[in-house]
Amino acid sequence: MSENKTATVQIGPGFVGLLTIVFVIFKLSGKIDWSWWWVFAPIWISVGLSLAVIAVGLLILLLVAAFGK
Repeated sequence: MSENKTATVQIGPGFVGLLTIVFVIFKLSGKIDWSWWWVFAPIWISVGLSLAVIAVGLLILLLVAAFGK
């Protein structure tokens, strides 16, 4: 028997990308008076969270490798 495997491909920006685009449009149109750091916050916050998850995962792997046997 053969198994049908499917893969999904996301085309276009996700939630973080759309939120950033909305914030940039609001900033350029004068609707918000935020710093550019906050306008691009969805990007750097999601990158920071991703790096934190990777760091915790690597720490767990190192601890399991050192003490797990």
